[in-house]
Amino acid sequence: MPVKINYSKKTFNKSSSNLILFSNEKFNISRLRKTLSNSEFSYIQDLLKTSDLKKNILVFEVNSKKKIVLISIKNNLKSSDIENLGAEFYGLVNIGKNSEYFLNSDSLESKIQNFIGLFLHGFKLKSYEFKKYKTKKDSRVITINIFGNKNKTSAQNQLKFRALEEGTFYARDLVSEPGNVLHPDEYAKRLNSLRKDGLKINIYDKKKLKKLGMNALLGVGMGSIRGSYLVTMEWNGAKDKSRPVAFVGKGVTFDTGGYSLKPARFMEDMTYDMAGSAAVVGLMKSLAIRKAKINAVGVVGLVENMVSGVAQRPGDIVKSYSGKTIEVLNTDAEGRLVLADALTYTEKKYKPKFIVDLATLTGAIIVCLGSEYAGLFSNDDKLSKQIINAGEKVEEKLWRMPLHKNYDKLMNSKNADVQNINYVGGAGSTTAAQFLQRFIINKTPWAHLDIAGMAFSKYGGALNSGGATGFGVRLLNELIEENYE
Repeated sequence: MPVKINYSKKTFNKSSSNLILFSNEKFNISRLRKTLSNSEFSYIQDLLKTSDLKKNILVFEVNSKKKIVLISIKNNLKSSDIENLGAEFYGLVNIGKNSEYFLNSDSLESKIQNFIGLFLHGFKLKSYEFKKYKTKKDSRVITINIFGNKNKTSAQNQLKFRALEEGTFYARDLVSEPGNVLHPDEYAKRLNSLRKDGLKINIYDKKKLKKLGMNALLGVGMGSIRGSYLVTMEWNGAKDKSRPVAFVGKGVTFDTGGYSLKPARFMEDMTYDMAGSAAVVGLMKSLAIRKAKINAVGVVGLVENMVSGVAQRPGDIVKSYSGKTIEVLNTDAEGRLVLADALTYTEKKYKPKFIVDLATLTGAIIVCLGSEYAGLFSNDDKLSKQIINAGEKVEEKLWRMPLHKNYDKLMNSKNADVQNINYVGGAGSTTAAQFLQRFIINKTPWAHLDIAGMAFSKYGGALNSGGATGFGVRLLNELIEENYE
């Protein structure tokens, strides 16, 4: 349901306006006596005697026109706890007709910086729905009016939260689009429109990619009537010309598996096989909106993996941008082919401080970690620690998985420099990451995030209501903000 947050002063009707108030963890409302009328105070005080005080939020209907929402503030809350509290509140009010609430910031006694901003940020993130193709439109709107003189959210922090919301929602929109709409041609067109946000966009089509020698990426898209692209997005927000930080995303807009065809069941979900690229795009949009003081580059490979008379075959050998040859034993291990060229190109052209790639790369990572953690593989301990810490802060959690030279023998090919799958079996996510590592030529600090279990949620999570999650946008923004700005 659409949400409006209004920081400007608006008339508050004491008899009929819905009110949001904060209390301590025991729902002690004695200090709210001045905020409530005597009858309201007595009424709520009586109801609290029989209420479940273990809950975080209690809603009281004072009369037919007015509700009073009491939100309990527990001790030792983290930033993510406050965001989750806002999301929980959205779940309670996302019913019925249009709703307007007045949030009294003076009722909050907390020393946590940006409490109100974090609360409303969680509220907005939870409100996202993808209903673009519903013919019956929902015109309901939830409006939150902020009043009071304490705990104000500064204009700078309002911009930061808005940037993260717009970036996350843009990523979710991209992942939610069906494959017949968001094919590589349309995707590239949409990325070109991000120039208006201040990003420098370069689009490399098939002709340019062939000239560059990106045959690993091009091989994946051979079976599609659509184009194949590499798109770069640059944000130059630092005052100096320091080396950028770099992010690379897998953008397979639909993945049939090619001739190594996937089973029909759940193939419709393969529209989200471009979620890694969507996270990179959403991040770059966020950085541009908030005018981040960093030089950053986003690189995405956009392809469609289809079956046709000219599609890539199992057993084909291609020469990558790096010069290394790859034997394609399984056409459904296509994402790593796209990333191989994109990683080497990013390292060679931009010489970044580090590279983080994101991809819905393997089903094996879901077997290992389910939908609670993304897999993290890296050649750099410092970068790994920074990413894990950022993930914990925004509750986009990662678990570091092993890389080791002994896994290389599983990816060595008899006919080429490397093969794209491990035919022996086992360690599917690690061998995929081990494959990618071979295309980091100059030992640049690098991390690979396998987000196959995190990019899409059928059941919803703390900050999403089901569907595309936008995993990675807030995580990588936190990484930048805490360590590189």
